Amino acid sequence: MNYEDGRDDEDLPPGESARWLAEVAHLVDDLDPVPPGLVELCQFAIDIEGLDDEVEFEALRLADGAQLAGVRGDSPGAITFYVGDLTVMVNITRTGEHQRIDGWLVPAGEHGVEVRVADHDTANTTADEGGRFVLTEVPRGTTQIRVNLAGGRPRTVVTPAIVF
Repeated sequence: MNYEDGRDDEDLPPGESARWLAEVAHLVDDLDPVPPGLVELCQFAIDIEGLDDEVEFEALRLADGAQLAGVRGDSPGAITFYVGDLTVMVNITRTGEHQRIDGWLVPAGEHGVEVRVADHDTANTTADEGGRFVLTEVPRGTTQIRVNLAGGRPRTVVTPAIVF
């Protein structure tokens, strides 16, 4: 590491570089600690099991202008995700300790839909020929929706993990 005064780590007294790094680590931990649950959320988001090597895997993105502010406290309502030619719109409705997920896929078709909620069983359904699907009594928490598209170009797409 080069310092403003031109010194390198080799020019510092023994242990001085390690002392400075420990001080910086301490400041980071105190001033900007890792939010509670972030590590678990990241692990959940990347832990996609059962994907075949032959299946194309894509991550859906939030539609431009979509905002999730207040998702933890309020019912988020409609959220739209997209990737390439696929759009997934979901409407989340709180029902006590659970949530109801009404969804629509474009292009429409009888595609498999899987809803993963951290620390809970996975809920599965199939969209109807119009692309509509409904899951009731889905536990609240860190949620991810996986769509297994059938038809001409089979592939799997996954939404970002969102806390409902």
